Amino acid sequence: MPIDDLWYLKKRDPDTKKPLPSKRYGRGKRWRVRYADADNNDRERLFDLKRDAETFDLACRSGVAPEVLVKRAEAELTFGEYAQRWREARESGWSTETRRRIPQNLRKHLLPAFGEEAIRSITLTDVLSWLGRLLDKQTPKSSVSLYFGLFKTIMNAAVVDKAIPDNPCNGVKLAQILRGLSRAPKWVPTGDQVLKLVEVVPRRFRAAIWLGAGEGLRLGEVLGMEAGSRCADFEHGELHVVQQLRHSPEHFGGFYLSSPKSGSAGTVDLDAVVAEELAAHLNEVGPVEFELPDITTGERLIRPVAVLFTSARGKLLTDTYWSELWADWRQAAGWPKEGTFHSLRHFFATTLMSNGVEPQEVQKALRHANLRITLETYVHWLPKKDRPRGLVGSLLRQADGKSSERPTDQDQN
Repeated sequence: MPIDDLWYLKKRDPDTKKPLPSKRYGRGKRWRVRYADADNNDRERLFDLKRDAETFDLACRSGVAPEVLVKRAEAELTFGEYAQRWREARESGWSTETRRRIPQNLRKHLLPAFGEEAIRSITLTDVLSWLGRLLDKQTPKSSVSLYFGLFKTIMNAAVVDKAIPDNPCNGVKLAQILRGLSRAPKWVPTGDQVLKLVEVVPRRFRAAIWLGAGEGLRLGEVLGMEAGSRCADFEHGELHVVQQLRHSPEHFGGFYLSSPKSGSAGTVDLDAVVAEELAAHLNEVGPVEFELPDITTGERLIRPVAVLFTSARGKLLTDTYWSELWADWRQAAGWPKEGTFHSLRHFFATTLMSNGVEPQEVQKALRHANLRITLETYVHWLPKKDRPRGLVGSLLRQADGKSSERPTDQDQN
C-alpha cells in the first residue's frame, strides 16, 4: 500500500536531479494512500500531512483500520482449521491411498509450518521461506513438489470460498526452485573475506570493490561509473545507476555506454562508507576523460565521459583484462574459484536479507525487475525466526476493545 506524493512526479530534473512538480502541485491534498478494503476492492484516501498518511497506511497494513477490517471469524480462521474443513468436504470421493496420503502430508509437512497461522496472513515470503527450509533439509524434489501442490490446492479452494483474497502460491515458480534455485549464488563471501579482498586490491580499484559489496552494483555498472552527479550525487546521498560500460568492436568500434541490464536502472541510497571511498578515489586517483558513444537514451551520441576506473596506463578496461586482474586478487585474498565480482553483489543482498531488511527493500536496492527474482535467489537467507502467533487476531481484539470503550449515544444522554 504505497504512499504517493501527488504534488511531485517520480521523474527528476536532469540537471538538479530533484523531482519535477506535477500538474496538481499546490492544489488539493498532497498525500495519497492506496489500500484494499475488507472486500478486497482497491481504494484510496487523501491527506494533507504525510504523517497522517503514514499512520493510516500502517493501520491498513496491520489490519486495524476500520476500512480494512474483516469479520472476526474470517480474520482469525487458521490454515489448520480451513484445511480440516477442506479435507472433510472432499475425502468421500478420494481413493484409499489418497485418504491415507493427504492427511499424513498435512500433519507432517503443512500444519507444522502453517497450521496455527491465520490463513489471511500467509504471504509469498512465508511460502518461499517454507520451501527454502524443505530444501535445506535435503527433502527430495519430488516430495517438495507434492507438498507444495497440496498446499496450493488448499489455498486455491480458500480463494474460491472467499476465505482469502488471493493465493500467495501463485507467485512461486516451483520449477526454477526445484532446479536448485538456479539463481542462487554458488558461493557468498563473508565480511572478513570481503575486507581481505579490499586489502589486496590496488588503490585505484578499491572503490570498485566497495561499489560491489556496499551497493550491489554489477561489474559493467561499476566500470561505467563517471565523475559528477549523473552517477554519484554526494549532496543528496544518492547513487544513480543509469549506465554500464560495454565493448563491441563490431558495432561501436570499441567501448560504449548502454543502459544497465534490462529493467535495472534506478536510484538507490549512497552508503556513507561507499561515499567516503568514492570521494577518496576521486582525490587520490581521479577520473580519466574519454569521448564515448552513449546509447542510454535510445539514440547514439558521442560525449565526454570522465570514467572513474581505468588501468594503470589510463586505459578503459575490457572484461578480459579485468578477469586477469581479478584472478590475481582472488588468489591473494584466498577466495575460491567460484568467487567472482558478482559475489560482492551476493554479499550485499544476503547481508541485507539475513539482517531482517524487508525483501521489497532488498529488491529495490538490487533493482530487480520483480520481487520474485529476489526471493527465489536469496530465499535461503530469509531470517529463520518464528513469526508471532495470533498476530492478526490480537490486533483485532485491541481494536474491538478500543471501540467498546467509546461512549454510545445512550451513554452521552
